[in-house]
Amino acid sequence: MKLTSIPQIYRHVGRWYEILEVLSKYGVAAWVGRLGPDFAKDLLKARGGGAIARHPWETRLRMAMAELGPTFIKLGQMLSTRPDLVGVRLAEEFQHLQANVPADSSALVHKLIESEFGRPTTALFAHFEPEAMASASIGQVHRARLHTGEAVVVKVLHADIERKVAVDMDILAGLALMAEMVPEFRNYRPQAIVAEFHRAMRRELDFGREERNIQQFAHDFARDPTVHIPKTYPALCSRRVLTMELLEGIKLSEGGRLAAAGIDTEEIARRGAAICLKMIFDNGFYHADPHPGNLLVMEQSRIGLLDFGMVGRIDERLHEALGEMLVALGNFDAEHMTAMILRLGKAPSDLDRSALTLDVADFLSYYASQSLDRFDLSGALNEIMEQIRRYQIMLPARIVMLLKALITLEGTARQISPKFSLVEMIRPYRKKLVWRRFSPRRRLRKLHRLYSELEHLVDILPQGIADVLEQMQGGRFDIHLDHRGLEPSVNRLVLGLLASSLFVGSAMLLSFKVPPPLFGISAPGLAAAVVSVALGLRLWRAISKSGHLDRKKRD
Repeated sequence: MKLTSIPQIYRHVGRWYEILEVLSKYGVAAWVGRLGPDFAKDLLKARGGGAIARHPWETRLRMAMAELGPTFIKLGQMLSTRPDLVGVRLAEEFQHLQANVPADSSALVHKLIESEFGRPTTALFAHFEPEAMASASIGQVHRARLHTGEAVVVKVLHADIERKVAVDMDILAGLALMAEMVPEFRNYRPQAIVAEFHRAMRRELDFGREERNIQQFAHDFARDPTVHIPKTYPALCSRRVLTMELLEGIKLSEGGRLAAAGIDTEEIARRGAAICLKMIFDNGFYHADPHPGNLLVMEQSRIGLLDFGMVGRIDERLHEALGEMLVALGNFDAEHMTAMILRLGKAPSDLDRSALTLDVADFLSYYASQSLDRFDLSGALNEIMEQIRRYQIMLPARIVMLLKALITLEGTARQISPKFSLVEMIRPYRKKLVWRRFSPRRRLRKLHRLYSELEHLVDILPQGIADVLEQMQGGRFDIHLDHRGLEPSVNRLVLGLLASSLFVGSAMLLSFKVPPPLFGISAPGLAAAVVSVALGLRLWRAISKSGHLDRKKRD
């Protein structure tokens, strides 16, 4: 594929220029950081004023994405949940991506709300604060009060954000196509990553989906007095506007306020973790970003949850896989654990399974020696993710999201209670998962699913066989074979035949001294000899570069 065949190259030229300008600035900073004099490292500045060249490359990449705007910030935040793709260090760096996006003017906000509901803001709210209490990459939040007296927060999309995201997504699709041309990047499936990111951005830009998430959590915890899910107001919600109850409390990120209020942080850590583990292992629908800013302590030590844009789901098959992995972990069975990793992920064709099993065995033996109160679950999960990335195993996004949620959950709990052990709280769920795996109800559901699939196969099989027989009788039955790697071999064979025949022809022309002569030598013969030698050298170089010139077959 040629660059000229990528239509995204020609569209959005202005935005392409902005992106290339930022990337070139950070690229020059990387060169200065490695080779330039010390005084030059302070010349190139980031948007915030910091010297770019004095930061490691992970930080420079994070700063570049922050400067490129909301779409690239969201891309970095998504990649922070994929350490299996970008590595643990870069994923941790992307976690610090924050959007310092200026809030839209009050006039633009009022115009958007009125366009969504067909009524002026004063008719919808008794009071609407013109100043935004927070502004992120996609939208901003305002305090308001309904005519019935309830205090609410109103989340609105930024003006023109959908068009800007559409332009950047088109450019990212073009970049992914170019990345597919590079063998080093092809293994990371850039087009699949961009497609996954596109789906995530569509969900982010639809506040109606977040409203449905809140309603699902409210249903799941309707009878749990320890957790509070904010109430939504459907009449004041749309795809671009979300109105929900204002929660008052102390966020877990505010350690000083928690201590001043005399709150038992150890109990809060256990209660918050219990809520999240119940979502994961019991409900199968969980908050995928339980960082300290999204959990707050309310009256009577209830846990309030915020920001329901990122959620995960666990189906029955994933529950089964989790049960098997916990069994393998409990038995320190490296072979079983390796089999589960390969069953869940997509491994490259040249995977060294014995080396992977050995690394998994070392991993299990190291963490098996740790006591329960000192067990570092985050470190263990990060290490196994780094091993998976090193062996280029592609895990499904939902698996990585779950592991990332567990890592975030343990970090949040240990921030307010350093002695907290998430492994200790997960242990009871291990037995529940094993019992669920062998429960009669689950076996009956599995048999019913198998029966349905077999019934469908029996329905379509006779017609399929009849179609094949009809095609064979009519002479229209074709078998398409994909000859991978055959085309370069054929090209080399043709080039070799051409070079050898041209060399023989040049020898005949030289021996018969075919005119016109050049210094007493046949000019056509000399030209043919030079071309044949050049073709031979090119063929020899191509074969040598491929590494298959004289490699012996191993037994």
